[in-house]
Amino acid sequence: MNTFNKKSLYAALAGISALGVTGAAEAVSVNPDGLGQALIYPYYTVRDRVALASYNTLLSVVNSTASAKAVKVRFLEGKNSREVLDFNLYLSAKDVWVAAIVPTATGAGIYTPDKSCTQPTVSSSPASPTPFVNFAYTGSAADGADASLDRTREGYIEIIEMGDIYTGSVTYDAVTHVAGVPDCAPLSSASADTVAGSGGLFGTSTMINVFSGDAYGVDAIALDGFSTTPLWFAPGSILPNLANVNPKVSVVTAKNTTYVTDFAATTNPIDAVSAVLMHNAVHNEFVLDAVVQGKTDWVVTMPTKYSYIATGSGNNAGRLFQRNFNGNSGSCDDVTLVSYDREERTVSAPGTFSPPPPTQTDSICWEANVITFNGGNVLGSKNLANIPTSFQNGWIAMGFPLIGTAGSPTAKHVLYGGASTTATVTGTAITTGALAATTFAGLPVVGFAVQSYNNGVLSVQAGASGALSLVQSNYGANFNHKTTRVIQ
Repeated sequence: MNTFNKKSLYAALAGISALGVTGAAEAVSVNPDGLGQALIYPYYTVRDRVALASYNTLLSVVNSTASAKAVKVRFLEGKNSREVLDFNLYLSAKDVWVAAIVPTATGAGIYTPDKSCTQPTVSSSPASPTPFVNFAYTGSAADGADASLDRTREGYIEIIEMGDIYTGSVTYDAVTHVAGVPDCAPLSSASADTVAGSGGLFGTSTMINVFSGDAYGVDAIALDGFSTTPLWFAPGSILPNLANVNPKVSVVTAKNTTYVTDFAATTNPIDAVSAVLMHNAVHNEFVLDAVVQGKTDWVVTMPTKYSYIATGSGNNAGRLFQRNFNGNSGSCDDVTLVSYDREERTVSAPGTFSPPPPTQTDSICWEANVITFNGGNVLGSKNLANIPTSFQNGWIAMGFPLIGTAGSPTAKHVLYGGASTTATVTGTAITTGALAATTFAGLPVVGFAVQSYNNGVLSVQAGASGALSLVQSNYGANFNHKTTRVIQ
């Protein structure tokens, strides 16, 4: 945010008391500075780019504060956001915790060389990582899609602060490192020793493929103001999750107006988090130049989608999203695609994705989607949509169009909020106001693009003898998506 955006935010927060919303000083927002109480890592993968060349995903979370913290670490597979592992993690002041998600014979697992306390204990051995599990999508929980452990090989990650641990408590002393090592035994009192979290978490992930020579680093999305109350749950609980946002109030700035919106009366408690992630379009580039063997993938993840859709057939998911989760067909939302090359030439036509799902043309069908161009599949994903294009390079605008009638409660790709306080900046003047109801267009999405290049085989002169050697190298880069918002 620029200075005037921050002023409008403060003005809107000050004015929210007129709406009678409690907790006016706190509301969930995406922190542009990257620090928060909850972190969303848009994608992890241990898939093979080519045979026998698998990715590992390296994960870190940093506690930048002087308080010890308890956090929930959760891994969700990418088709239907079914949880494949979670545990409680305890960070001492200024602590960093790291881990690696690695392939196993049947799926994925995690190990950590880090000393920070986890409950249950996470394996420290890369040879025998703690395995991801498929309990949440097999048996009575089956959703009709692939039920094997292979499905755990790609997805996304949530880390949610459960609270600060007050100084001098038994838990604080246990998790605080002495000569680099904590005492993880006396953690049974963690609930009593936990107070509301103060934020200050940030994190990164790196998808690295040693054999194919790829590495892509991604910053986690930071949600600030997530909760004014402690969210501690015992190990083994699937809580907290993103629906535990408290108060259920969002802060979003679009252009020069800040909207502070009350979602307390809505039917889904996760709405406030969805609101801060809502975008009506995603923009990014692609590079497919033959001379550098260019390939591009986009990751488009919808980290609250699971809370809106049901399992089963049917084109009406109820709210926000378009379709229920229908087995291996997924839960598809129609999108628009407009492609431009670098000389402003454009293509806009239905049926751009290939192959199309059976009942619609341009759509994305999973919770963590990988969109390839001309079948490149840099990330080796199975949660694919492919865009064929004759352009070697350029950019694409992917839009999430309104489905249904504007203003109708059954319309899709629109989120209806309660009353909002607004603050609009015009020049140096700030005007505050109120809306009886607020609508956010589009879908809640996060993600990035990765680009891969290969130099072919180069002849390199080495040493005084002038001997030639042949060198082949891969190169990679990644870029966050650029997005637009429409709020009324």
